[in-house]
Amino acid sequence: MNSEILKPVVVLVAWTLVMLVWVVIVRLPAMKRAGIDVATVRGGNGAALDKLLPEQTQWKAHNYMHLVEQPTLFYAICGVLALTGGGEEPVNVWLAWCYVGLRILHSLVQAIGNRVQYRFLLFAASTLALVALTLHAAMTVF
Repeated sequence: MNSEILKPVVVLVAWTLVMLVWVVIVRLPAMKRAGIDVATVRGGNGAALDKLLPEQTQWKAHNYMHLVEQPTLFYAICGVLALTGGGEEPVNVWLAWCYVGLRILHSLVQAIGNRVQYRFLLFAASTLALVALTLHAAMTVF
């Protein structure tokens, strides 16, 4: 099966991996500067690092976590559309690309300047695209 709607899915997964690499590139040196030895530290979680690392470093990590939260719904709904034939509908492909573009912009805003006002607008717009995709999938399935 080769559905057009799978292309934005692959791009968002690739972008999520780019953000993961960015997290590693900035976080490991910041941890070293903070005196955290990853070879000997035990337990903990990423949130614990919020108190130990510069906030600009953590912005990238927070965004990575955002990319593994709501986008899972996007992946699922695109899968439904691909399986039911709705993934070839131009409006659904356009909405999927809009979702991906908005999420990439959201990442850049959060990782670079982290202005909540702009992040929220991008998040809200991407959520509307996801809602529309979900409605279209529901109309296809039901």
